[in-house]
Amino acid sequence: MTKPFQFGTKEWTPYTYNFVLGCSNDCVYCYAKAMMIRFKKKQVDTWNLEEPVDLSKRSFGKKDGPIMVPSSHDITPTNIDLAMEVIEKLLKNENELLIVTKPHIECIKRLVDCFQEYRSLIRFRFTIGSSDSNILSIWEPNAPSFEERLESLKYAFHHNYSTSVSCEPLLDDDFDSLYGLVQPFVTDAIWVGKMNNTARRVQSNTAKTFDVALIDDLLASQCDEKILTLVQRYQDNPKIQWKESIKKVLFKSKKTEIA
Repeated sequence: MTKPFQFGTKEWTPYTYNFVLGCSNDCVYCYAKAMMIRFKKKQVDTWNLEEPVDLSKRSFGKKDGPIMVPSSHDITPTNIDLAMEVIEKLLKNENELLIVTKPHIECIKRLVDCFQEYRSLIRFRFTIGSSDSNILSIWEPNAPSFEERLESLKYAFHHNYSTSVSCEPLLDDDFDSLYGLVQPFVTDAIWVGKMNNTARRVQSNTAKTFDVALIDDLLASQCDEKILTLVQRYQDNPKIQWKESIKKVLFKSKKTEIA
């Protein structure tokens, strides 16, 4: 019996911890924004407002596996004080943390400098889908530039933290350039994935104001043929890990070959 693919956050950790509702990055493809709009907990124009959630009944106790912090929003200058409090409480209970962020350098410097004594419990995973800041600004309008994200990666690396990169979603077809720039500062893995449910999420998150041609171009850059070519190019690279969206393409390709 074929083992089912792990999906989303479960590919990385069994637990997640979030502390605000909303995200000032306002990424147009965001699954959390689409979900909150669907369930009428946020609107297209209010998702970017970060509202602290009630943590009074949440446990910070020791889990039996690593915790992703956060998973449905980001760590930003707006919420960094709260992020520091949450992370400190989790670390004091000896939890292993995977800190996932489109990194603001001011936030990364605080985290890196403050939690040196807990360094063995922390892995950073920086989301970087393109090495072109202009492309990043289209899909992730209020998130940091590529240059700031690279500076953050270098800062964590040079302070001897475990570092990794999430290239999910890829935002262009020039992964080679991105890989070349980030890989010297990655101690763990570079995760690569497609954009999921692209048209539906983007149109929902932008009230159908997003340029459809940009969606079509991105989808074309992530067609099965191009994904298989990318996998072939990096299949022997020990730093590369494929996300579920790409594993599905590989699985489908193998089934076609057998048929």
